[in-house]
Amino acid sequence: MKEAVEKIVKALVGDADAVEITEHSDGKVVKFGVRVAPDDFGRLIGREGRTIKALRSILYFGGLKQGKRFHLDLIED
Repeated sequence: MKEAVEKIVKALVGDADAVEITEHSDGKVVKFGVRVAPDDFGRLIGREGRTIKALRSILYFGGLKQGKRFHLDLIED
């Protein structure tokens, strides 16, 4: 699932080389931390948060199939 998130995020941002994704697993709960360049936060969030909500929805439904819960957090420096 991490590879899928990374592919989607890199397609959305302008500076794909600055994308870093970390994964922490606690059994059934998997948390993804996403770091992007400061200029790309707006692109990833989208208007009124629609883009990030859509990405979280994809993770939610992917988690239903795998029996896990996925959380996505944006990390600011």
